Amino acid sequence: MTDPRSQSTYQVRLGWGAEGLAQLAESGIVVIVDALDAPAGVAGDLADRAAALSHRPTVFVGSLRNATATARAIYDEQVARGGRTAINLVLAGEEETGGFAVEDYLAAGAIGDALSALGIDHSAPDVAVATEGFRPLVRALKHLLSASAAGLALAADGRRDEVRAAAELDADTAAVRVAAP
Repeated sequence: MTDPRSQSTYQVRLGWGAEGLAQLAESGIVVIVDALDAPAGVAGDLADRAAALSHRPTVFVGSLRNATATARAIYDEQVARGGRTAINLVLAGEEETGGFAVEDYLAAGAIGDALSALGIDHSAPDVAVATEGFRPLVRALKHLLSASAAGLALAADGRRDEVRAAAELDADTAAVRVAAP
């Protein structure tokens, strides 16, 4: 039996950090999701790892700021490939632990919501929960990011404006594609 944590029976999957990148089934597209640090730090490292995978997936870095643009780029990539393409959403998480980060979970939900709007919705339960969690919280994004552990830490470092900017849904109209090594 295939490891159920690989989510191989679903088109859109979700995992956390380097462990999630390794655990999810092989996919044609990998999106590194990082709401507050993209593309540096953990997200940059994960993106480099994803781009270096032996099957050479197309890699994007997504956030709240470019959620719809990222979904559109995924859709366009799938069309260019000529068929249904597996998509792994890999959340960067907290820098020290790679663990749960509410802001990344919301960003994954925003990307999942935008993918659903484009008709890509055969999602693993993990993605469905992130998407359905995101939808009713859209109006609270600024508060949720600023009240998150990462948001509070950045504010304490004098970077409150970065947190506010990170909470601007679809402020950027371009996807961030990572070049293959």
